[in-house]
Amino acid sequence: MLKKISAAMVGGLLLASTLAGCGGDDGGSGSGGGDDKITLGFSQVGAESGWRTANTKSIQEAAAAEGIDLKFSDAQGKQEKQIEAIRSFITQRVDVIAFSPVVESGWDPVLKEAKDAGIPVILTDRAVDSKDTSLYKTFLGSDFVEEGKKAGDWLAKEYQGKSDPVNIVELQGTPGAAPAIDRKTGFEEVIKTDPKFKIVASQTGKFERTSGKQTMETFLQSVKDIDVLYAHNDDMGLGAIEAIEAAGKKPGTDIKIITVDAVKDGMTALSENKINFIVECSPLLGPQLMQLVKKVKNSEEVPTRILTEETTFTPEQAKAALPDRKY
Repeated sequence: MLKKISAAMVGGLLLASTLAGCGGDDGGSGSGGGDDKITLGFSQVGAESGWRTANTKSIQEAAAAEGIDLKFSDAQGKQEKQIEAIRSFITQRVDVIAFSPVVESGWDPVLKEAKDAGIPVILTDRAVDSKDTSLYKTFLGSDFVEEGKKAGDWLAKEYQGKSDPVNIVELQGTPGAAPAIDRKTGFEEVIKTDPKFKIVASQTGKFERTSGKQTMETFLQSVKDIDVLYAHNDDMGLGAIEAIEAAGKKPGTDIKIITVDAVKDGMTALSENKINFIVECSPLLGPQLMQLVKKVKNSEEVPTRILTEETTFTPEQAKAALPDRKY
């Protein structure tokens, strides 16, 4: 047991020097003791999309505004990098740890290490599937199942009263990630009630524009008739639009497109009728997160689940919203 602890601490110490250059304010002590300034260790999934970039910016700006010393780490889409970062935060004795999990499973050991060290953990944007909910204080983020249901509801209304088969292709997010799992679950829960809807192809696009384009190209080559594309985020949908246009088809008309996120590029495509419907998933979690950080640092009670307020957009609504859009 002592050998395992020593190995983890050595690994954490080696990583600590690299994390200092990953972003955030490194002028603080890096410790929860010594002054009143709160130190937050935050591990981000990566920078795979416009949504994620806006989310990172929101967190960095909110931390600076609140005077919180932010130790920021980019996991580059790899769970092992997030686990290393969290262990480094433990070694640095930060006051609070927050992270957006790359995938749902496999977090219990490192979360137990944080708990044993007396460092509270906040989940942001994505949940974990741990049965021991004492390993983290709260989860701040969207209801991804509800997002999938909203996408399915729009589709059901769009084809209401029609009996012809509707062939759907689906661009899934990162395998094992909560939004990918839940957005699929919610969508299927709605469309399964009507036999005319059929998902004829479903593959991952990794939440990336380039992968979305490549996977859509495969769909167009392998599926004879595509009526609808359901993309788990805007970036994959935008990549798919490129593939659809290259194939000589008109996105939004020849193939109806539903996406999730509502980042500016997606909203612009929606306003141009290249996308038909977007379910919002706000990345601007920074201010809420910083308030939670201060509360858990002060041992205040917080809800175990905090939802963000979000809506949906049609092309007309996108045109009205775009001038004031922050992301």
